[in-house]
Amino acid sequence: MASSKIVEALEQVGIFRGLQSAQLAALARHTERIKFAPGEFITRAGDVGDGAYLLVSGAAQRLPEAEGMDAPEGVEPGSFIGQLAMLIEHAYGSSVVARERVYCLKITRAGMQAQMVVDPSLALHFERHVTQHLSAVARQLREIDSLLQARRASLGRPPLALAPPPAAPAPALAARPASQS
Repeated sequence: MASSKIVEALEQVGIFRGLQSAQLAALARHTERIKFAPGEFITRAGDVGDGAYLLVSGAAQRLPEAEGMDAPEGVEPGSFIGQLAMLIEHAYGSSVVARERVYCLKITRAGMQAQMVVDPSLALHFERHVTQHLSAVARQLREIDSLLQARRASLGRPPLALAPPPAAPAPALAARPASQS
C-alpha cells in the first residue's frame, strides 16, 4: 500500500483527524501491513497490546465476552481496533477474529512514541482527543445516572447515594522516644 493511500486511510480515523498531512505521512512510515486469514485472531481479550489495527479490507467480528455482548458483532473496513494500545500499555478489551481475509495497518506503540519524540505536538493532539472522549463518556454516564435516579423515584424508591471517596490514610504518628526513668 502506497504511503499516500495509508495517509488517506488514517485521515478517516477520528483520533487522527486534525493532524497535518506531514504528520500523517510520518505516522504512515511507522505502520506495519498485516494480513489475517479467516479464523485468525486480530486481538484477544486480555492480551497486552502493542498497537492498534486499522481494518483496511475484509470483514472481522468482535466475539462476545463473558459480560456485555450476546452475539458476535461485525467489524468492517475503517474500524480502528485497540486504539489505546498504540498510546499506552493496555490489554485489549475484546477478541476480534477475521471472518474472511483481512488486511490491516498496525500502528505500534513504539512507532507512535518514536514519532511523538520527533514531533511533541502529536502528544498534545492525542491528549486533547482522549480528554474529549473521556469527557463525553462522563457526560453519558451522568445522563444514565439521571435516568436511573428518575426511574427509582417513579417506583417510589429513594435515590441511590454515591459512596463517598475513600478517606486518605491517617499519617503515621512519629514514634516518641521512650521516657527515661
